[in-house]
Amino acid sequence: MNILIINGSPAGEESITLQTVEYINKLFPEHEYVHLNVGQQIKSLEKDFSKAETQLINADLLVFCYPVYTFLAPAQLHRFIELVKERRVPVEGKYATQITTSKHFYDITAHAFIRENSLDLGLKYIDGLSADMDDLLTEKGRSDAESFFRHLVWSVENGRGETAQARGGGEVELLRAAVPENGVREKKKGRIAVVADLGGDDGSLSDMIARFTAVCPYECGVVDIAEFPFAGGCLGCFNCASDGACIYKDGFDTFLREKIQTADATVYAFTVRDHSMGYRFKLFDDRQFCNGHRTVTMGKPVGYLVSGRLSAEENLRTLIEARAQVGGNYLAGVAGNEDDPDGRIDALAQELDYALSNGYSQPADFYGVGGMKIFRDLIYQMQGLMREDHRFYKKHGFYDFPQKRRGRIIGMYLVGSLMNSKKLKKKMGGRMTKGMLMPYRKVIDSAGPAAGDGD
Repeated sequence: MNILIINGSPAGEESITLQTVEYINKLFPEHEYVHLNVGQQIKSLEKDFSKAETQLINADLLVFCYPVYTFLAPAQLHRFIELVKERRVPVEGKYATQITTSKHFYDITAHAFIRENSLDLGLKYIDGLSADMDDLLTEKGRSDAESFFRHLVWSVENGRGETAQARGGGEVELLRAAVPENGVREKKKGRIAVVADLGGDDGSLSDMIARFTAVCPYECGVVDIAEFPFAGGCLGCFNCASDGACIYKDGFDTFLREKIQTADATVYAFTVRDHSMGYRFKLFDDRQFCNGHRTVTMGKPVGYLVSGRLSAEENLRTLIEARAQVGGNYLAGVAGNEDDPDGRIDALAQELDYALSNGYSQPADFYGVGGMKIFRDLIYQMQGLMREDHRFYKKHGFYDFPQKRRGRIIGMYLVGSLMNSKKLKKKMGGRMTKGMLMPYRKVIDSAGPAAGDGD
């Protein structure tokens, strides 16, 4: 096969992810491998796409190869997919897969993003390989890479692969939000940052923002990231690891901290593009790596204004929820314009008001707990490099390793010993369950009416 490796890493040929491809190349030299370093060359590709188009047309198999950045592919690869779609490159019927490296922090949403866009392009998609950054250094990791590629070749030879025909959908008419002439006149103390991408907006998103700012009982500052002069996407260079200063000199780190993170709440406003928030928002998210893995806005509520058919975007909805969960932010709501945009926008404003007025938040579920455990282990191992992250995690008690809970571990050994004795087990009968409930009963018995509830 003629295999085109679409390398989305800004590190180019020095990408860790690309080393898995090099290993596969050594094992299967009968195929031709062509590298297209889109992550490193995206600026030049925006000016001249002709060579890339020829490589895409000549390929039998496209392999998207990239490190997972903030839930998805790097912004540079995101932009490359936009360019392929804009230029209507004829790649229908070709095969596509992906190889990623990460610490498995939301590799599922990244893989789903590439899968969805592959199907958009008429490609036959075959499930990819999600590897840990260090997998290639282990025997099992090398075996997994070899097995993955053998299955990939078999799938192509046997005409297997998911196609767009299996997907449901259809166009729906989006509704416009009505901008009230008289909004809330007396604003409460506090500020909400409305972070929007208004590039290419047909007015639908602008109307949604206008209604929200009118009905919201707080001052709203609209920040259009389409107007920010980004020097480029995150390079993954770790220059910011020690002091939080980005290697770019475009002022984004200061802009982020002063214009957005100082607000009491954040509302993100975007139009659904390529099954995501769009390239510019991906660029915005990636560049926030100047904060490392620190949840610097935790405790502050967030909301979303979305123009587009969000109901058909399961992966994007997962991403929105996970984004809030991992950041420690209460998701006050997502207002769209598929139906009743006015009512949904008003409800979002009311929910944000309640959260801010009452300091309301919700405990994390699997999305947040699982994601933060991955970061916890990662930062603990990399504390020598990521010193700002390490200090932040120590300060906020994120290092909640289970092996530190020695009392509980010893207690479970004692309970286990009792349960292994048939005589004691028979004698205790159902008292074991009652004993487990005792601490909970004490809490319930000591509870009284909540403050303000009366007698």
